[in-house]
Amino acid sequence: MVLNDFNPTFRHPLYCIRKGLYNKIKLYSSELSGKLLDFGCGAKPYQSLFTHVANYTGVDYVSDGHQHQDESIDFFYDGKTLPFETHQFDSLFSSEVFEHIFNLEGILPELNRVLKPGGKILITCPFVWEEHEIPVDYARYTQFALKSLLEKNGFKIITIDKNGHALSAIHQMWMVYLHDDWLNKVYVLSKFKWFKKMVRQLLVPFLNLLFICTEPIWPKNHRLYLNTIVIAKKISDSL
Repeated sequence: MVLNDFNPTFRHPLYCIRKGLYNKIKLYSSELSGKLLDFGCGAKPYQSLFTHVANYTGVDYVSDGHQHQDESIDFFYDGKTLPFETHQFDSLFSSEVFEHIFNLEGILPELNRVLKPGGKILITCPFVWEEHEIPVDYARYTQFALKSLLEKNGFKIITIDKNGHALSAIHQMWMVYLHDDWLNKVYVLSKFKWFKKMVRQLLVPFLNLLFICTEPIWPKNHRLYLNTIVIAKKISDSL
């Protein structure tokens, strides 16, 4: 079961990005099978979606931007070399991790190494999002950058998809500002718990419902969006 924070209802301030990601990962999860490596696994929030895999292993890295208390991480790595044998895994999943790797080109050969020939990877990356897990937040990748980096490291792109569009990205960032910033800086009112409770329990759900109801009538611009989703297949070892 995926927890509410990663499969939220309209009452959640991160509804657009988190619900969209959940739906995309659920849609493509059946592409992965066999022994799966979750790279940058954290608390493994989406593990239950991967019903087609035989084994689920999580690896992560100790950094200043993310604390790992109470997370079910199986292995830690040093930021350079993964503690696994060559060709150990049939598939690889990595969600919202690549932006936290300063030298992505340095770790992609390692991801290739531990993956068997023909193995598939499922990756999600933020495109429109605020700085997070500070100070370990280094990049935002376009679909073209991800395609180029993966192809240079022995992968063939199967699918590139997007979570959201311009309107949902603008709405989501407005909700983040409203919930995380404005709520705590309103003159006088921010001192009262009842005001914050009203915003969180009434205003946030109302605005999300309003967006959900009116979204279909607006023209869509997919050049601005929330996340990039990539499925790729290993066709050769990295040079």
